[in-house]
Amino acid sequence: MPVPSARLSGPRRPLALARVLAAIAVLVLSITGGRALAEAPAAAITAQQAQQALAVLNDPKRREEFIRTLSVIARGLPQAGSMPAPTSGPGPAPATGAAPGGGKMALEPNSLGSDIIGELSGMRQATARQARQFAGLFSDLAFVGHWVRTEFATPDLRQALLGAFGPAGLVILAALAAERGLAILLRRPLRAVTGRAIEAERRLNHREAQEEAQARPEPVPQDETQQETQDTRRQDDRKQHETLRILRRVPFSLLHLLIKLLPVALFLGIGYAGAAIVGDEQAELVTLMVTNAYVAARMICLLVEMVMVPKSPTIRLCRASDRTARIVTRWWNLLVAVGSIVVCLSSLGVLFHMPPRGTQALIRAIVLVEHILIAVFIWRIRMPVANALQPPSRLRKRTFWSVLAHMARFWWLPAMVFDLALWLVWATQLRGGYSWIWRTTLMTVLVILLSRVAAVLAFGAQNRLFHISDETEIRYPGLQARADYYYPFARRVLSSLLVFVTIVVLMQAWGIPSVAFFLHGTLGTQILAAILSILVAITVAALVWESANAALQRQVRRYEDTEQLSRAVRLRTVLPIIRTVLLTVIIIIVAVTTLSQIGLNVTPLLTGAGILGAAIAFGSQSLVKDFITGFFMLVENAMQVGDWVTAGGVSGTVEHLSIRTLRLRTTSGDVHIIPFSSVTSVANTSRDFNVVIVTFMLDLGEDPDRVAAILADQVAELRADEAFGPMILTDFTFLGLDSADGNGAKLIGSFRTTAGNKWKVSREYNRRLGLRMVREKVKFPMPTAVSLLSNFGGGPLRVEGDRPAAPPANTNAPDPDKTHE
Repeated sequence: MPVPSARLSGPRRPLALARVLAAIAVLVLSITGGRALAEAPAAAITAQQAQQALAVLNDPKRREEFIRTLSVIARGLPQAGSMPAPTSGPGPAPATGAAPGGGKMALEPNSLGSDIIGELSGMRQATARQARQFAGLFSDLAFVGHWVRTEFATPDLRQALLGAFGPAGLVILAALAAERGLAILLRRPLRAVTGRAIEAERRLNHREAQEEAQARPEPVPQDETQQETQDTRRQDDRKQHETLRILRRVPFSLLHLLIKLLPVALFLGIGYAGAAIVGDEQAELVTLMVTNAYVAARMICLLVEMVMVPKSPTIRLCRASDRTARIVTRWWNLLVAVGSIVVCLSSLGVLFHMPPRGTQALIRAIVLVEHILIAVFIWRIRMPVANALQPPSRLRKRTFWSVLAHMARFWWLPAMVFDLALWLVWATQLRGGYSWIWRTTLMTVLVILLSRVAAVLAFGAQNRLFHISDETEIRYPGLQARADYYYPFARRVLSSLLVFVTIVVLMQAWGIPSVAFFLHGTLGTQILAAILSILVAITVAALVWESANAALQRQVRRYEDTEQLSRAVRLRTVLPIIRTVLLTVIIIIVAVTTLSQIGLNVTPLLTGAGILGAAIAFGSQSLVKDFITGFFMLVENAMQVGDWVTAGGVSGTVEHLSIRTLRLRTTSGDVHIIPFSSVTSVANTSRDFNVVIVTFMLDLGEDPDRVAAILADQVAELRADEAFGPMILTDFTFLGLDSADGNGAKLIGSFRTTAGNKWKVSREYNRRLGLRMVREKVKFPMPTAVSLLSNFGGGPLRVEGDRPAAPPANTNAPDPDKTHE
């Protein structure tokens, strides 16, 4: 086992430590009078060594380490090469499992985790020591085996044993046979007594039924108080009748007991008569001892059987079911039998000169078996007893009785502990043990009752704390739902704290200094500080999370209430991203705080996470660019779901926006998923308004102002339409002629429409405008063409400005429309 407190800085350090320990030992022995060792020349110390010893004794930490080192040395120094790895400077050695260079997460020195490991090691050693002491209680059983071997190995002693137990065994067997035969003969009288009891019970039930029917009043309306009073009176009458019923059963039970005692009396007579005629003194004593023990056990069993009577419920003197009566009777017989065996063995051991140590060890073992059987018996009857301990139904609605009813379900736990504690005090002959048991039992019951009352009060206060008033709920909608969400977690935490405090107070009541351990001990204060730090971290994290969510939701509602729908939609779009980032940060902070509080070194973990994050970011630059660009696209409200946009060379309706991708559906029905890293610009047609640009090529001889008036008039007519009027924001604006050349004059105008409706409006506008142009006979430039064939042979150049007239009807001629097609 390595010495945890031996801090070695070089190969000479063990020798120096040994000298210091020797100096301290000489100093202690010299003070206590150990002159022989103090005067030894090898233990002489120098002034420097004395200063080192004094420094060790004055420093509490080094003094504690010195005590640990002495304990290890007392158990044996480690072999050469088994010393722990050298460390420099103060502080305990690193916990096992710490990787060199901090490559793995390890326990920090002087941390909660290392202290807990040390405490667990000490507890393991203490438990092993207690187990060895417990096993030592039965080590004297070897004397029993040695005595048996000695008795049967020696001819004279073996003959004496056989001479004593042989005749006694014959007498006891004869008495048992006679008892069994008489019991069989007495079955008919027992059945007769049971039959008379059944008949008496039947007549009593019939009489009580008649009296109850005659005394039953007419049903009248009653309030709650009168009804409770009436129920109480009926219950009292029922108890009175039950008591009278049991009293009427007493004669039959006594007669049943007397009949059962006759075979026992016969056994007693045969046993005493046989003891008088066996002749040998030891055989007589053995016969009398066994007879007395058996008769006493049978009488005790019959007394319990008189109350329970498992085979005759009509003469039973207690309110118990047949199953419960059988279980109690069977286990009681077994427990009494074990007790009688203990009495016989103790008496026989003294009679045959068994060593006292062996007799006591044998008795301790058998009594332990009996106490274990009692514990098993308590377990078997836990439910019937718990049901019998329940208060009346009318009292269970009250808090105090409800607490008692709940605690009665676990009565068997202290009963088992009490049973085994009685044996332990008796076996170890602990002075003042029984008074300690009674005092501890009373304190345990008192602490549990107070703990239950405190739990009721604490849960009530917690319930009021998590109940939101109507005014607060109206002011902050959804606050009650959030409180209900956290209520189960808070209740579990409160329950755990109450259980923890109850256990600490119970241990203090049992004599274990648990309060001082948690308030003044090094490890206890660290455990409390760690628990409180973790609870505070989780509470602050929950408050930050809920505050941030409430602020975001309140901002969304403010935008909606002030009709800033675009901002509300934009905030709702980025809300999941903000929540995810915030939740990740909170979880990381709480996890790091928790790990650091339990003593784990989180520096390697954070370093590894940082390196891993940098590697992932470097290897996935495109993915990171997608996230960053997407976040800013969403924050800047470049687009929303339902907008018609052109992004990445694709035009379509936005169906979905995530932090990384954009999903567009085009007019052909295709879905395009475009990563944000590929989006360099966004053309959003669904924002604010659209502009419909109107362009016409007019003949140079046409009046532009007349055409502009026609265009403006047509826009005004369209604005008057119920369907299209709300979609048009402005009148027609004539922008003038953009160009005028041999191809004609280019007229330009525009008007505004609502966002996303310019195509619908422009199509309807063009339809109506075409018909109007035809009616107004607006001149458009005609295309010109030069026919080289028609100018063949000289003469002036002829220009064809219109399509030639159709030729005469000819069925063989081709269709010009079809030819165009």
